[in-house]
Amino acid sequence: MYRFFVEPSQINENQIFIKGSDVNHIKNVLRMKLKEEILISSGEDKEYTCYIEEMGEEEIIAHIMYVQEAGYELSSKIYLFQGLPKSDKMELIIQKAVELGVHQVIPVASKRAVVKLDKKKEEKKIARWQAISESAAKQSKRMYVPEIAGVMSFKQAVDYAKDLDIVLFPYELAEGMKKTKEIIGKINPGQSIGIFIGPEGGFEESEVELAKETADAQVITLGKRILRTETAGLTVLSILMYTLEE
Repeated sequence: MYRFFVEPSQINENQIFIKGSDVNHIKNVLRMKLKEEILISSGEDKEYTCYIEEMGEEEIIAHIMYVQEAGYELSSKIYLFQGLPKSDKMELIIQKAVELGVHQVIPVASKRAVVKLDKKKEEKKIARWQAISESAAKQSKRMYVPEIAGVMSFKQAVDYAKDLDIVLFPYELAEGMKKTKEIIGKINPGQSIGIFIGPEGGFEESEVELAKETADAQVITLGKRILRTETAGLTVLSILMYTLEE
């Protein structure tokens, strides 16, 4: 059954009003008919099972058959602060991070990031990345489409992270897997978590110190092997999903 996302304002007592690009997708791509059933989420942890009641040129009305508490989302909100990688690696990172339960992805222009985006390029990239997030959310039956934030400087990113409950900072020079296991083992469901992942060149030591001072970041190791930037964040997300899944 196909899944779509709407804003809470598009839902009334027993109907949901679908607008925008989904109208064309339902009518002309999927070629759905009246009475066909669909799933709809509004970003809350609820799932609406509906059937298509009316089809207009700019709006489709879905009739709510029943509402279910789906429970697909993690109780913890996980924020991935991803150093800007080369080529199209960000697309893969976003797709898989959404599948693994991330709440928000924040692209970070750290000192060793090779990629530099001007405002025009950034807007196009963010729109593309947001579309990938929505597609991945639909595929993985998420109740929420994770937001892809605008690109932040490293200073802006650590300032943004300082109000989170836990900030994890995988660093290639860190040692002691036992300490990493202890830190992750103490994280409780419901706590907000930030993960900082460097670009291909990693983080500079000054950035590590700034993250520790500003956001109380906890430096951890992911093992003796050096992971690529597109692997490191997904590794931490996988560990957290396994640890925090209720």
